[in-house]
Amino acid sequence: MIRYDVTEAVATVTLDRPEAMNSLTVELKTALIGALREAAASDTVRAVLITGSGRAFCAGQDLREHADNLEQGRGLAGTVREHYNPLIALITGMEKPVVAAVNGVAAGAGASLAYACDLRIASERAKFAMAFSAIGLAPDSGASWTLQRLVGQGRAAELLLLGEPLDAARALELGVVSRVVPEDELLKSAHELAVRLAAGPTKAYAATRRALHHAASHSLEESLELEADLQDALAATDDHLAATRAFLAKQRPTFTGR
Repeated sequence: MIRYDVTEAVATVTLDRPEAMNSLTVELKTALIGALREAAASDTVRAVLITGSGRAFCAGQDLREHADNLEQGRGLAGTVREHYNPLIALITGMEKPVVAAVNGVAAGAGASLAYACDLRIASERAKFAMAFSAIGLAPDSGASWTLQRLVGQGRAAELLLLGEPLDAARALELGVVSRVVPEDELLKSAHELAVRLAAGPTKAYAATRRALHHAASHSLEESLELEADLQDALAATDDHLAATRAFLAKQRPTFTGR
């Protein structure tokens, strides 16, 4: 249910359940957690690309499996805490940049997976839908946190409460995605971006992600203090020293991620 490939220091994680629009069963969620953990732990991986096979990125929770749980009186069967929360924590906490290549429908938790990534590139046929309210649920998988930071609180409330889908053009206009490309160019464009990130200063990227997440819920004074701590640590890295020397020599730096 997951394809995992590493090329040019980029781990490409592909949700591979196209017959069900890559909807999330326990088996798929468990496999995705495993793949992301592998990417996070690998010394050879310096960026991660997440995409889906077929006509969908990810249609969210598999409702057939969910309906069976409801009929058996098991409710959500613990999946939010056991699967969705760890997935989002892995993506947002990874010390490597993560790119989403949204090839088609991204709905519910599937859209939330994309929102948790650092950058999102969409094909022209991509569509985002916050479908939680349509089935009488509130958002999960971090959507209440990530979406309002992408589009603002008012627009996030509209999208979450009404559940109306966004096509690729509207998603670009609102800032949900950073780029929209033709369908046949999506994976090439997304991989090129991920390779660019993989060749960059990995520790500086990790610190930047940490600073952004921290600043979202802390004061300016606290954020300034964390920035100072992060800069002190980064000043001691091989990448910073090499890049400084390269700048003075008017050369292009080569980053090693150390």
